[in-house]
This record gives sequence, structure tokens and C-alpha cells, in this order.
Amino acid sequence: MTNRPDPVAPADDEARRLARGLIADARFAALAVTDPADGLPGISRIAFGVARDGGLLTLISALAPHFAALRTQPSCALMVGEVGDKGDPLFHPRLMIKAQARFVAHDDPIRANLREDWLGHHPKAKLYVDFADFAFVRFTPVSALLNGGFARAYRLGPSDLM
Repeated sequence: MTNRPDPVAPADDEARRLARGLIADARFAALAVTDPADGLPGISRIAFGVARDGGLLTLISALAPHFAALRTQPSCALMVGEVGDKGDPLFHPRLMIKAQARFVAHDDPIRANLREDWLGHHPKAKLYVDFADFAFVRFTPVSALLNGGFARAYRLGPSDLM
């Protein structure tokens, strides 16, 4: 048996810049959750944004299956990074973030700032942002894996993303 070196490198300044850029540019993300009904993984496409404090954020309705999933099991994963117009989709950078989700209560004083930040990213959400069944969810990164394109993979910690 041969011992191969780990093909995933530790974060460097270029990887940090790329990861932070993917986060800043993202308006949508894929969200992986654990379905509370059967314990199997599920995935949803969600609206995504960054709060003024740099925190990762979404706004979801209680009608969405991932709402109940995150309430039951806050461990989740996010993927940001869009495929470009040309070339092999696997050559475009993407970032997978393992995170813990935390719901923000409607009476939490931070909600006003989150609302303002959210509407800056998603102005059409003004139609529903204040509906009672919608809640802001903050994601606290635990770790991340950046695929910067072909043969460019990096492990990142929470501080590398901020």
C-alpha cells in the first residue's frame, strides 16, 4: 500500500481571496440538510447573503422542508459558486462550507440590521421579508473545502472565510 500525499492543500492567501470572493458574490447557494422524517440527506437551492458583520445568512419560510430540517438538526453544508458561460463546469471554482445554522428570533434586536442587509442583496424580498412564517438563519462556518478549479483544492477554517 502506498501513502499518497493529501491532494487538498492548506489555505493560502490566494485561496482565501477566492473563497471570500465566492461568498461575497453569491446571491444563491445549495443547502444540504438532514431530513428529520427519514434521516436522509436533502438539498435545496436557497437565497444567500452576507450580513454587515460578515456573517452568512439566508431567509426561509416555515413552509420549506429545509426549515424543519434545520430546526431539528442545525448541522448543514452550503455550496456557493456559479458555473461560468464557457468551459467545463467542473473547472469553475466552488466553495463547500460545513456550518451550524441558528434561527434569529423575530424580536431579536439584530433582526433589523439583518433585514436591511438582506434587502440590500435581495430587494424583491421586500414583498415577504416581514411575513410571520419567514425567519432569518445565520450560518456559522465550521470548516470549508475550496475547489478552485482543476487541481486546485484547499481546506479552510472559519477565519479564512471572514
